Amino acid sequence: MIAYLKGSVLYAGENNVLVLENGGIGYEITCSSAAFTRLLAAKGGEVFTYLAVREDGVSLYGFDSIAEKNMFLKLITVSGVGPKMGITVLSGMSLNDLAFAIAASDIKSLSRIKGLGKKTAERIVLELREAIGEVGEAASSNGAAAPAAKLSGDGEDAIIALMGLGYSRTQAASSVQAAIESGAKGLENVIREALRRFA
Repeated sequence: MIAYLKGSVLYAGENNVLVLENGGIGYEITCSSAAFTRLLAAKGGEVFTYLAVREDGVSLYGFDSIAEKNMFLKLITVSGVGPKMGITVLSGMSLNDLAFAIAASDIKSLSRIKGLGKKTAERIVLELREAIGEVGEAASSNGAAAPAAKLSGDGEDAIIALMGLGYSRTQAASSVQAAIESGAKGLENVIREALRRFA
């Protein structure tokens, strides 16, 4: 599988599609809006990729970061969400806002993404929250340390959101606890303050 590419932009087309040249070979990649904008502005750079192989062809998708790719991989596990829809969702809102919307079950915000219907938005929230929760339980059972202080419901939701961005439960829990101890209140503020600690 092609998981990463670095090269120069030879061509940029519509719908966030570009051709990245690496070693004399041009790779056509459908990128998230964040990756497309960055690569186009710099006329090249690195991109994390996912190779989708289907009966009707092979497609390469590009992401701005490992966290964005991890979110994409979670999205395409949802019934009715294929790679093209996954890219559409990632391009419809920032990664942080997407994680927050899923954690907060904000169907309304998700449904504003062009091409994403309410029913699919509801499935994304239901299936991803459950999947991320299972990852957290597995991490805990494997001996991952959790903060001693008991977190509020918002704290647990914030941990789920951060895990959706690719952080481990241990990292997420530590950052969320620090955010709460610094005075952050409310799910959105807790997530934002916790993310600042990874910057």
